[in-house]
Parts: sequence; C-alpha cells; structure tokens
Amino acid sequence: ELKSSVFEDCKKEEEWKVMLLDDYTTKLLSQCCKMTDLLAEGITVVENVYKNREPVPHMKAIYFITPTKKSVDGLIDDFITKSSSRYKAAYVYFTDFCPDNLFNKIKLSCAKSIRRCKEINISFFPYESQVFTLNVPDAFYRCYSPTLEKTKDKDAVMQVMAEQIVTLCATLDENPGVRYKSGPSDKACKLAQLVEKNLENYYKTDEQSQIKAKTHSQLIIIDRGFDPVSTVLHELTFQAMAYDLLPIENDTYKQYKTEGKEREAILEEDDELWVKIRHKHIADVIEEIPKLFKEVSSKRKAAEGKVSISALAQLMKKMPLYRKEISRQVIHLNLAEDCMSKFKSNIERLCKTEQDLALGTDVEGQKVKDSMRVLLPVLLNKSHESYDKIRAILLYIFSTNGTTQENLDKLIQNVQIESDSDMIRNWKYLGVPVIASSAAQQHKYPRRDRSSEETYQLSRWTPVIKDVMEDAIENKLDSKDWPYCSQCPPTWNGSGAVSARQKPKGSYKDERKSSARLIIFVIGGITYSEMRSAYEVSQAYKSCEVVIGSTHILTPKRLLDEVKSLGKHKDMVCIKDE
Repeated sequence: ELKSSVFEDCKKEEEWKVMLLDDYTTKLLSQCCKMTDLLAEGITVVENVYKNREPVPHMKAIYFITPTKKSVDGLIDDFITKSSSRYKAAYVYFTDFCPDNLFNKIKLSCAKSIRRCKEINISFFPYESQVFTLNVPDAFYRCYSPTLEKTKDKDAVMQVMAEQIVTLCATLDENPGVRYKSGPSDKACKLAQLVEKNLENYYKTDEQSQIKAKTHSQLIIIDRGFDPVSTVLHELTFQAMAYDLLPIENDTYKQYKTEGKEREAILEEDDELWVKIRHKHIADVIEEIPKLFKEVSSKRKAAEGKVSISALAQLMKKMPLYRKEISRQVIHLNLAEDCMSKFKSNIERLCKTEQDLALGTDVEGQKVKDSMRVLLPVLLNKSHESYDKIRAILLYIFSTNGTTQENLDKLIQNVQIESDSDMIRNWKYLGVPVIASSAAQQHKYPRRDRSSEETYQLSRWTPVIKDVMEDAIENKLDSKDWPYCSQCPPTWNGSGAVSARQKPKGSYKDERKSSARLIIFVIGGITYSEMRSAYEVSQAYKSCEVVIGSTHILTPKRLLDEVKSLGKHKDMVCIKDE
C-alpha cells in the first residue's frame, strides 16, 4: 500500500531523495520495511521532521507525516524562506485527513515548494500479516478507568479508535458489515456505531465520490471483558509462551548466549523459521529444531562431499545462506530452551491447576467440584511468584463468576498481596464480576465441543474468540447477542433471502469463498493466543481470511499492571508507550 501510494508516486523522477518522518510514521515504516527497501526506492537518508537538520538544497524531500501541528510546523520551517530552503522541493504525504487550519497554514507559508500533497489514510500499525494495532498509547486506561467516567476523554478515545479502524478498512479496500457483542458494557456498541458512521462518511467522500457498497466482509467489535481467562492463562505455544516468560521487549530477545557472548535477536515476519514455528506447541518446537539442524548439516555434507571446482563454487555461494539458516535455528533453539527451563522449574505445576479452573473439568473430563481445593496448592507453594498466584486466583474468580467479599479479602491476606490487590479488584471496571451478585450474571459464550480435537493435556483451553471466528464464518452467531449496526451483507445473512432474488443461492457461497474477510477488533488488548487463532481459523476455512486487531498487544504481566493502575488518578499513572 505504502509502496504504491508514496514511493511509486515519487519514483517517476529518477533521482535520490531525503525522507522526513515523525514519531508515528517512523514506527509505522519500521514495521513495514528496512533501510535496504528504502534504498531500493531511491531514499538516501531518513530524518526526523522535528529535529534541526543540515540543509541539502539540491535534493528533493518526501514528507511522510501525521497531520499534526508539530509535524506541519517542521515542514513549514524547512521552506520558510525561498533562499534558505533546506530542500529543493517537498512531496507531502499525510497518514490521515489533514484539518483545514493546518492545510491553509501550509498553503500560506510554502505552497510554491510543494510538488505533491496527498492523504493516504493509514493510521494503524501492521504488526504481523494478519494482526494490526492502533496508535492510541494509553487506550486501556482511557477506556476503563473510573477516574475518567465524567470526562469527555472516553468519547474522544472512542472517536480516535473508530477513525483508525476505518483507515484499516480503507487500506484493505473493504466496507464491511459492522456488528458487536452486546452487553454488559456499552463500549463495543458505541465503537461499532462510530465505525459505521465513519465508514459511511469515508466512502461517500473518497476520490471517485462514488458510494462504495458494502463488501463481502464482516467487522466484529468485542470488549476485553468478554474473555478474561485467555489473558491470564499460561500458554504453551511458542510465541505466546516466550513473550509471557522471557524478557522480550519491542520484539527483541536479549538474553541468549552463543560462544560466551550475549546477543540479541529480533522476532519478525521476515524470519521464515519464526513464522513457521511460532504457533506450534513448545513440545513440537523442541522436537522440530534439532531435525532442521540435521537437515542443514546433511545438505552441507552432501555439498562438501563432491570435491570439484564447481561444487566448491556452489558451496561458497550458499555458505552465507547456511550460516543465516543455522544462526536462526540457534536463536530459536535458545529461545525454546529458555522457555522450557522456566516451564520445568515452576510453570508445569501451575498449568494443570489453571487448565482445570479455566475449563471446569479435569484431564479425564470430570467436572471440578471444588475450585478452591484446586487453587490452594498453588497458593501454598512458596516457589511461585506473586504474579502467578494472582493469575491463579483470577482464574478461580472467573470460573465461579465472582466470589464473596470475605473470601476475596482472606485470599489476598493469606497470599500477602495487599499491595497488588487491585490487579484482582479492578477487573470490575472491565465488566467482569469479581464479587458475586445476582445482578452480575455474566452470560458465558456457549463453547464449541472440541473434545475430539487432539490437544496436549496442559493446553486444553481454547480462546473464546476462536469459537466466535468459526461461528461467524459458519453463520452461527446469534443476531440478538451480536447485532449489526449496518445492513448485514447478503453474503453473511445465511437466509439466502436477499440472494434468492438476485442470484441462485449456491453462487453466493462461492462468492464469499473468493473474497470474504472477517475483521475482529478487541477494545483493550489482544493476547498472542488470540492472534494465533486468527491464523488457525484462516488456515482451516480457506474461504475466509481472518484479520485481528486491537488497541495493543497484551502479555499477562503487562495486563495485570494496567488493570492495577485503573483506580489511580491520571497524573499518577506512568503510561508506557508501545
């Protein structure tokens, strides 16, 4: 998308250019491409638009910036006087709609220097091929904190989220039917209505001013409280487990050692091996990587076996490839072994308890009669850290749909987690009952029967969102619980009533197969296991690609810290940027 709308647009003139970015577009580009890709597009240097820079008056500059006062001031500053312009000319691309006041300011100050000015509608981050996040750093606090209840901030953040979701739909060239999970809070409903309204506006006013009909896709909006279990459970698939247990920050794994040196590795989409194994169970990963080692070394031996000049030349050519392949395998083997050593020391014991509490049944399928009896051994074990005990207590509370005030106080006291007790109590702000009451009857989503699927005993839980994805594709979502904000696209209404008049019923199914997308958006964060579900469901239902997104990506520890901060006043909360 960026390639066609920015680079190819400028490439018509064969010359090197400077590129200017702001904080948001720097992050966006770093997730889409590398410096070598930019070089290939004729970009020699990338600079920050906010900073003071050396003039290069013989070169043209591409400004890829957000339409904010700070970024626009940086642009104007570069061309304030004709004689001292920093660059020969400017090609300006805004990530979003540019407000009139800023646009007029540019016109007045430096219109002569600007060769092109376009809006390209991308204000989300593509995190993986089927995963996106929004650019709203403190969305969790702003959506759920009771301290902002009476302020306009909640509405403002909803509006920003809706606008950014629309830019995702526009980038995918979709005008989806919008629906949401109703109750207990109204957040999903509010956001869905805003998205629908913004989609209408966007498609009314696109460049061709043609009203774009609804496409064969669905956008479903869900609130985080819908499935709290998946956020605190210990996952044993590779990516989810690594991000939960190891110190990985900004997708960089720092701890691994080879030949006595500490190194770091970036876990990214370009790494084919990572993409291939990240959703596999840790037991399978541990088995698979050594096999790959053998494969590579046998390839090398085979190549080395034929000692002829041409064989050696071939080997020389392939050497860097082998080296790269092997170094990636070493990284992932280290990562997997680090996960396993944490698992063996402590996590394995927790997992059985967690699975029993989450599912309400044990490995044999027997109903758990007394959840407290399942929980106690974890709480009494001195070797578990308090985060793990809190996660287990939460699973107990979720499984019983809330507990008594007395019981909760006793648990907090006995485990000595008074200072972190808000990690438990504040779930009420997400609409999840912590103290049981007749009013707080949470309607649990009816689960699909997966008893015939093969699973590892310590990985029996399936994120609820996976059931929702499958039910949506099979047209099984109840429209009372999942109402549409817009007309339901005929391809998804299942009744065939609309299609019968226009086409024979059968062909609608085929039409959906070729082009349907299911976009899921979760307010308040998604887990790595939910991201995995999007890939698994797309794989199983070839007819439909599932794209999942959220305000941000969660690890259990990060979420608990965020939940804890909800009760604090805004000035007291140190909000970590993504």
